[in-house]
Amino acid sequence: MSDMSAQPRSVGWDSASTTGGRRQHTSMAWQILSALFLVAMGGIHLYLAANGVDGLLGVLFILNAVGAVVLAIAMVVMRRRLLLVASVLSTLFTVGTLLALVLALTVGLFGIGESLQGRLVPTALVVESLGTVVLLVTTALVFRRRRAA
Repeated sequence: MSDMSAQPRSVGWDSASTTGGRRQHTSMAWQILSALFLVAMGGIHLYLAANGVDGLLGVLFILNAVGAVVLAIAMVVMRRRLLLVASVLSTLFTVGTLLALVLALTVGLFGIGESLQGRLVPTALVVESLGTVVLLVTTALVFRRRRAA
């Protein structure tokens, strides 16, 4: 007859499952934060397109807003390999948007020059810069979690 009290019983709360659960929650928090930055970036562009930016630039701003929303949804909904793809694409999208703004501020883009005094330019710089950092961290976490699995 064995002594049942001498053997620990596992009910799913061992250190491995707790650590994995924490990683899962941390990763999801970064995914949501990434999605919020994407939506904020898209919102800025949609606001500008609706309030005076027209022509080719206005169309590009609307496309940016649509792309940002699609990627934000993907960041929250996708899992595993598709999450890694969504994360990398979101990072590249945000970096590209930031680069376009920096080019508009320095040498001009599509014949348009921008200044730091422009409508929502400082806000866009902050949102896109922080969004890039958040998306890089998210991508690294997703990649690391995928390699550990």
